[in-house]
Amino acid sequence: MAVVPERRKGWCVPSGRRGLTVSTLALVILFGAGGTGLAAPPPPPNPSDSDIDSSKAQANAKAGEVGRLTNQLAQAEQKLSQLQDDVELKQEEANKALVDLQTAQDAAAQAENDAKAARTEADAAAGAIEKARTDLKSFAAASFQQGSTVGSLSAYLSADSPKDMLARAQLLDAVGGDRLNALDRLQQAQTEKSNKDSAARKAAEIAQQKQDAARQAKNGADAAQNAAVSAQDNQQTQNSALEANKSSVEQQLYTAQAKVNGLQGQRQRYQDWLAQKQREDDERARQAALASSGGGGGGRPSAGSRPSAPAGASIEAVIARALSKLGMPYAWGGGNASGPTRGIRDGGVADRYGDYNKIGFDCSGLMIYAFAGVRSLSHYSGYQYTSGRRVPLSQMRRGDMLFYGGAGGIHHVALYLGGGQMVEAPQSGLRVRIAPVRYGGIMPYATRLVG
Repeated sequence: MAVVPERRKGWCVPSGRRGLTVSTLALVILFGAGGTGLAAPPPPPNPSDSDIDSSKAQANAKAGEVGRLTNQLAQAEQKLSQLQDDVELKQEEANKALVDLQTAQDAAAQAENDAKAARTEADAAAGAIEKARTDLKSFAAASFQQGSTVGSLSAYLSADSPKDMLARAQLLDAVGGDRLNALDRLQQAQTEKSNKDSAARKAAEIAQQKQDAARQAKNGADAAQNAAVSAQDNQQTQNSALEANKSSVEQQLYTAQAKVNGLQGQRQRYQDWLAQKQREDDERARQAALASSGGGGGGRPSAGSRPSAPAGASIEAVIARALSKLGMPYAWGGGNASGPTRGIRDGGVADRYGDYNKIGFDCSGLMIYAFAGVRSLSHYSGYQYTSGRRVPLSQMRRGDMLFYGGAGGIHHVALYLGGGQMVEAPQSGLRVRIAPVRYGGIMPYATRLVG
């Protein structure tokens, strides 16, 4: 006999058995009319294997694209770091050129002052010689007028005695010779000062040449610095575009993974529904058997399966919460169990990036949000490091927290995704992202809160 199912409180009644016995009627009254304890809900959607496989393929494709963009971004960041080093080098070269230019300017100024002093001395020596010559001419003229010129007859005839005449001759000769010697000394001094003036002017010319060369070097260093800064800015623009593209694809990956999780969740709920329906069918059969045999039927049936765990209590739920914030700005001090919050001031780097005006997460804040359904965490990565079971890095698995630091303490935390990838809120100026696991500065243990 064909059986046509009829929907009734989530389970089926064959149409050929609508004529009910007393026992069966009692069972219907007990479990059909008001017995919702055993009634299964309507069946949830049951996605096909092809739907699930297709969504997985899409998620894998997006994951591959994220990996490719991650590698490109890593290379771009390495290039940007090299350009930053080049900018710093050019800055130092510009500083050196500035110091050299100042030194050359000081030397040129000193050489010019020395040249001016030498010219002044040479001019003074020339003036002294000219005055000595004038004095000598005056002396010769006066001696001639007075008849006392050396060798003049009157100088000797006016003498009272040979002795007096000899004395006069010696005196005039000494006075005339002294003036002539003084003139010779002045002429020698003028020659020396002229030579000094010439050397000073030559030194000033050389100093000026060095100053000009230093100025050219400074201009060249400034141009090189500007070119390096321009190259860095261009690379930063490319990095920002690549980062934005990567964030977009990461969001697409999250959407694809959410779709996979949703379909898998639907499949799981459908399987749970089937299991629950089977238990109810078994219970109805048992009750029917008891009614047919005149048994009392016993107490009320069990209430069904155990309630599901709180949201976020599984590794996948933790990861899904973290990945849902991809692209969110980094904000130092930001983030709590409910989501992103406004950052706070640190008096340093974070303030320069304006984190106190941003809504987002820092590294430990993202972990607080991800593990909100598992455990309440402190907003300090150092305390988070000791918040769970620590396992060697060789045994780390999906959902573990990875930490970075050293003797000075812990300074960063990220969530391991498996496959060499992690999700993190990296640093001021960046956004929540998926990145390859960095092993430089990583702590020797991962922290496990789930499992």
